[in-house]
Amino acid sequence: MSQRSLRVWSIVHRWTSLVCTAFMLLLCLTGLPLVFGHELDVLLGDAIEAPELSASQANARATYDAILRSALTQHPGHVPQYMIWEPDEPMLPLVVSAPRADTPPDDTLTTVIDGRTAQALGAPPGKGSLKFVLLKLHVDMFAGLAGKLFLGAMGVAFLAAVVSGVVVYLPFWRKVGLGRVRLKKKRRAVWLDWHNAIGMLTLVWAVIVGGTGSINTLADLMLEAWRNDQLAQMLAPYQGKPPITASASVDDAVKIAREVAPDMIPSFVAFPGTRFSSPHHYTVFMRGDGILTTRMLRPVLVDASTGKLTDSRELPWYLTLLLGSQPLHFGDFGGMPLKIFWAAFDVLTIVVLGSGLYLWLTRHNSRRKRAASS
Repeated sequence: MSQRSLRVWSIVHRWTSLVCTAFMLLLCLTGLPLVFGHELDVLLGDAIEAPELSASQANARATYDAILRSALTQHPGHVPQYMIWEPDEPMLPLVVSAPRADTPPDDTLTTVIDGRTAQALGAPPGKGSLKFVLLKLHVDMFAGLAGKLFLGAMGVAFLAAVVSGVVVYLPFWRKVGLGRVRLKKKRRAVWLDWHNAIGMLTLVWAVIVGGTGSINTLADLMLEAWRNDQLAQMLAPYQGKPPITASASVDDAVKIAREVAPDMIPSFVAFPGTRFSSPHHYTVFMRGDGILTTRMLRPVLVDASTGKLTDSRELPWYLTLLLGSQPLHFGDFGGMPLKIFWAAFDVLTIVVLGSGLYLWLTRHNSRRKRAASS
């Protein structure tokens, strides 16, 4: 590689790093405790655990209709929006309710229900909790869609910094070896070596997590595209029909969805009038049952007045890409060992980002001192 090309790559690395470093530090610092989300809830006393039951009760399963009634009893005047089964807590379904079906997410209430007895167990941590604040900072910095898209752009800048950093490091790698740290050199040279060595160690992880994170910032736009395209096509025959006056059984809707997708299990039900359904439908989202397919969804639309199947289609490629990228970003598909691995590489990435900032500051300060002395 020519010196001119190397200089250009060095400039790209420096400025893409400077642009994104502060925000990537924010994402790494907030993402680290979120890796241990459930453990954080337990530590803070916010976790809701299923109570101990007798052997006969422990094997019982409440109907989905009973679960729904129990949740709505806690909030008179509310209507259901979603019933959700988390992959790691399938026996603790969540029921999201609000005064109206189209109430914004920030104004809804969530109730945790014991899936065996239909007993209401309480509400998960709300807006004032530490986990909520960390999640909002990590997802959109409390700036909504604009914040998500901005962080997505920072993710792209981070990927450019990683790639250009590898290119800049190649000549040194060929000269002295991969990952070598020259401990007898001056402090700045030692930190440069550590920055390069740890950067190479975390290279693949950083590209995977940075790339999948950038994809996830486009989730709202992708979902809106799906609603306006595929979902609108499936709902076209119901345009102009009067609102339903009575709803069919949730159990019947889920039963139909299981028949349509027998190799999948329920992920959540969107009730009539919500963002992922229509005024006339339940939308039962079925999910994969494997380690890497747990977030892969298939929507099944069931007529909420008759309880009969309306339509079901595979999601378009862009939503498949989005959902397939999420386990690789969250690191939540391998239990505690993978969480520890993800956390360790998160910490190492913080070291790379911090050392890069230190190297820029020391170089900038040394230039100022030389200019002042001359």
